[in-house]
Amino acid sequence: ALFEDPTGTIEATWFGRRYIERRLFPGAEIIVSGKIKRFGRKLTLDNPDFQPVGRDDELLHVGRIVPVYRLTAGLTAARLRVAIREALDRAGSGYEEYLPGRIREGEGLVGIVQALEEAHYPASFEGRDAALRRLAFDELLALQLGMVGRRRERGRDAAEPIVTDDPADGRLRSAVTSSLQRKLDQDDVDLTSDQDAAISAIRGDLARPTPMLRLLQGDVGSGKTAVAAWMLGAAALAGRQGALLAPTDLLARQHHVTLASLLEDAGVAVELLTGSQTSAHAGHVRDLVKSGQAPVVVGTHALIQERVEFARLGVVVIDEQHRFGVEQRGQLEAKAGGHAPHVLLMTATPIPRTLGQVLYADLDVTDLRTPPAGRIPIRTGIRQPDQLAPVWERVREEAAAGHRTFVVVPLIDEAEPGDDDAADVTTAFDSSAPAAEAEAVRLRELLSPLRVGMVHGRMKAADRDAEMARFRDGELDVIVGTTVVEVGVDVPEATMMVIEGADRFGLAQLHQLRGRVGRGTDESFCVLVSDSTDETAQARLKAVTEIRDGFELAEKDFELRREGDVLGLAQSGLPRLRVASLQNRDHVALAKRARDRAEALLDAAGRLSPEAAPLLRELERGWLQRVWAGEPASGA
Repeated sequence: ALFEDPTGTIEATWFGRRYIERRLFPGAEIIVSGKIKRFGRKLTLDNPDFQPVGRDDELLHVGRIVPVYRLTAGLTAARLRVAIREALDRAGSGYEEYLPGRIREGEGLVGIVQALEEAHYPASFEGRDAALRRLAFDELLALQLGMVGRRRERGRDAAEPIVTDDPADGRLRSAVTSSLQRKLDQDDVDLTSDQDAAISAIRGDLARPTPMLRLLQGDVGSGKTAVAAWMLGAAALAGRQGALLAPTDLLARQHHVTLASLLEDAGVAVELLTGSQTSAHAGHVRDLVKSGQAPVVVGTHALIQERVEFARLGVVVIDEQHRFGVEQRGQLEAKAGGHAPHVLLMTATPIPRTLGQVLYADLDVTDLRTPPAGRIPIRTGIRQPDQLAPVWERVREEAAAGHRTFVVVPLIDEAEPGDDDAADVTTAFDSSAPAAEAEAVRLRELLSPLRVGMVHGRMKAADRDAEMARFRDGELDVIVGTTVVEVGVDVPEATMMVIEGADRFGLAQLHQLRGRVGRGTDESFCVLVSDSTDETAQARLKAVTEIRDGFELAEKDFELRREGDVLGLAQSGLPRLRVASLQNRDHVALAKRARDRAEALLDAAGRLSPEAAPLLRELERGWLQRVWAGEPASGA
């Protein structure tokens, strides 16, 4: 179609949209919007939006600042704009303002009706920014109200105090250190200063009549399990029971073996309950738990089944806490009967301190930053894809010495974009990203006669666990996988980590993957393979080679990125935010202000003040409900 106005003519083309012919006719007045291209002296538009002039309705699709929405199959942007316009018209000025006036005035926020209108139909970019700031603040306030409220409510719950006297404390510390000494074959191994401080803090928490809720964060291999072992053992020696919840069968089995070793000298037995056990064996374990004969039990989601009953559950440890939602945690905590248990959450992904102040308002946080004794720093380097011959030769040498190698690739199958294991959206559509299956085939030939296995997220969990178990037990020399190896078995013999397409991974993933090696007493290596010339990608990879501390790396990641997958944020268990973004520095500052407002709005019991009654209604039934309730972004 050819359009003209007093300034000239422009040609518009629509591809595969025959219905357009029925909507255009000679002489029609049309407003057209799209990206203009110039070919010589001719101007063109491809697939532009348009709207006839003179219709009763206002301009919805052109002639204004038009928001871009995420769409689902069968829903067009035009149809969505019409639906939004109708919804706003129906709500009109009658939509109740739920934010207290003093907060709106103090924060310089526009009213909610204006915010909704300007967010979708802005008269100016300034109006749009003011609208989005209001909506972002509301989300962040709901988030903080939920966190602060839950903390204050929990402070009113009753827990059974678990008092650990000095002899019991010494017995547990001795058992833990003796186990570590046996594992490392060193007589001078002791708890780190951070582990000692963490145990002291937990010991104080357990002695109180209110339930502990503490987050223990530290790098892979920083010694979190040893601290958890002390806590579980303290409960057992005091006549209570302890439970550790792990996200996978493989990880649960690993924890079972580790805890059994750590608590062996203290005389504390550790049981295992998973979904893969025979019904007879699982039934036997449940009987032990119910009768109190199992002082400590490790398990997967099988632990939160209704038929699992505890005699006297006193403490709960949740590993990889971002994998579990508030509801799942609550199901296990409810098994403590009339008292709330003391809860320790663990994560291997530190997040920037500025974000931690926002995300963990409902928790006490303990950091493990001091590496345990005997850990040798992992040597990390960057290599081009055509510089890998010496790397593969080193893999052979490591295998000859009885060591093992991880090879990580960003995609499962190049023909299947959008895979959950992909590092990010760009990876999913980049055909140059090596696929795990193809790379496993290639390496079996290249590294023959080494034994090469493969794991990825689309394998059945049982098959994946079996393959990782073969790698752990020395039946495989090399394992090729996607990022599912981030949370895997402890393999002290693994000394090589090769990460292909490393620029496509976030810093959080790179750091966690690197932590899969260096778990023993031998020198370990991490090779970041990348041919990217992007300056930001190069800076991020360089940061990984220079910084070994996960906490320091988290701060560096936040410094390098204005937007994007800030280290650990995706694994924080944070509810999905629709407008606010904690990857945005301005919104992080806004969240701190929202935290202050939340503190002032809630009483000591975690209840909202009377002036906030409209806000409470919105939190309970409106668009802020999920954020306020703390529902995680994914199925956790």
